Amino acid sequence: MLNEIGKKAKHAARTLARLTTAQKNAAIHLMADALIADQNAILTANAQDVEAGKANGLSASMVDRLMLNESRLAGIADNLRQVANLPDPVGEIFEEGTLPNGLHVRKQRVPLGVLGVIYEARPNVTVDVAGLALKSGNAVILRGGSETLHSNRALIAALQRALTQSEIPNDVIQFIDSPDRALVLDLLHLKNYVDMIIPRGGAGLHEFCRENSHVPVITGGIGICHLFVDETADLDAALKIIHNAKTQRPSVCNALDTALVHRAVAQEFLPRLVNHLAPAGVTFRAESVAASMLSHESVLPAGEKDFDTEWLSLVLGLKVVDGLDDAMEHIFAHSTAHSDGILTRTDEHAQRFVAEVDSAAVYVNASTRFTDGTELGLGAEVAISTQRLHARGPMALRELTTYKWIIIGQNHVRK
Repeated sequence: MLNEIGKKAKHAARTLARLTTAQKNAAIHLMADALIADQNAILTANAQDVEAGKANGLSASMVDRLMLNESRLAGIADNLRQVANLPDPVGEIFEEGTLPNGLHVRKQRVPLGVLGVIYEARPNVTVDVAGLALKSGNAVILRGGSETLHSNRALIAALQRALTQSEIPNDVIQFIDSPDRALVLDLLHLKNYVDMIIPRGGAGLHEFCRENSHVPVITGGIGICHLFVDETADLDAALKIIHNAKTQRPSVCNALDTALVHRAVAQEFLPRLVNHLAPAGVTFRAESVAASMLSHESVLPAGEKDFDTEWLSLVLGLKVVDGLDDAMEHIFAHSTAHSDGILTRTDEHAQRFVAEVDSAAVYVNASTRFTDGTELGLGAEVAISTQRLHARGPMALRELTTYKWIIIGQNHVRK
């Protein structure tokens, strides 16, 4: 089964090389239109998945990721349209020049080829990846989680109908329509057909892909995110930023997990922070110094593993630190290199933090919730990479390409 899917994807990737930017954009707009036209079928299928997920004990954060409604579906369609409106990276020429011997040399951006994307309870990923893959000239094999099976069937049906209308082979976007977990391992072994594996899910999925894949793997998306409130921070602004970072959508990877507070302002700021966030349903895990400054019922002592936990819920870790160095030491020890920031009015502190904290996204006086392809002007994203090779942060069109050397001579031979 997977070999045949791989062969079709490899062939489809070659046909994509012949498409113009206008053809790809037109197809992506049709894909967006198809989602809205099929809204009732998609939402009905999604409701089946949500009901089954709840019955099977899926966590509240996973149910939130799984759920679609009219507003979310419209947003997903709008993301596709944004992708269509972005510059096409394929064919981009850079580092062009002529060598002393007269050879004209340039690098030219080309698609990666065939992407294998493995993900869990995120039906939006189906659409985001399909649009980005098509625009960047890549074929894609999608393997969503069993909890999204009905949703993905409905979404893929709409997307492939749009491809047919565009006279683009359906094999450009293929979906492994089976909950059989053994097929994940089969996909990881398709080294003759798949050029990159992109997992989107929990730490267990990422670890499984790293350990078992015969294909290069881009990992990331596990976010233990921090904000450090230093002694010169605007505390009123800090309340708003932390509130947004924690509560705006707590079930996603760029939501805040830990607030680090400078000792000089902790006695004033921590009670204000707890009183500000508790009405939104936030509970807290405070280390001993922070806990000694608080007497709110929503504050519990931090456990041994709490600062290494990606909460994905309305839980926030609190810790008092002695200064910038202490804050960065905590981040070095506990961050997953996703999104970390400083709230400060001291440029020197901001500059040091940016220089020394080696996360995929580093913030100064802003919520971590902006680590997102759409928010950063990329239209959508395939994943958020926290590794250092090839791509970091939100992976969108350019991150789904590589390049080749083009060398043009005039009957040159090497001496």
